[in-house]
Amino acid sequence: QVQLVESGGGLVQPGGSLRLSCAASGSISSTMGWYRQAPGKQRELVAALRRGGSTYYADSVKGRFTISRDNGKNTVYLQMNSLKPEDTGVYYCNEVRPDASGRYDWGQGTQVTVSS
Repeated sequence: QVQLVESGGGLVQPGGSLRLSCAASGSISSTMGWYRQAPGKQRELVAALRRGGSTYYADSVKGRFTISRDNGKNTVYLQMNSLKPEDTGVYYCNEVRPDASGRYDWGQGTQVTVSS
């Protein structure tokens, strides 16, 4: 069982940027993703990075978010630019299963709030 610890969230104004980090206790060589749970909504996959390097982005974040990884450090990152109020939520990382669900137990997540 891999444990996941997310960090880097905070309060930012619209148009601002944040960089999230996810430290894993084990190997992250498989497909890794970032999920977002907005208030009152279900958790959704917003970005994923496959082993071969190809990526997936939800339409709502395409062109603004970038997922990357450092396998040597077992860490996954999410660079978020041009943030919008609708990006507000708790962000989690996990290994992505074929049905887009997370493989491991969820970490505590990191809160991102976009507000003026």
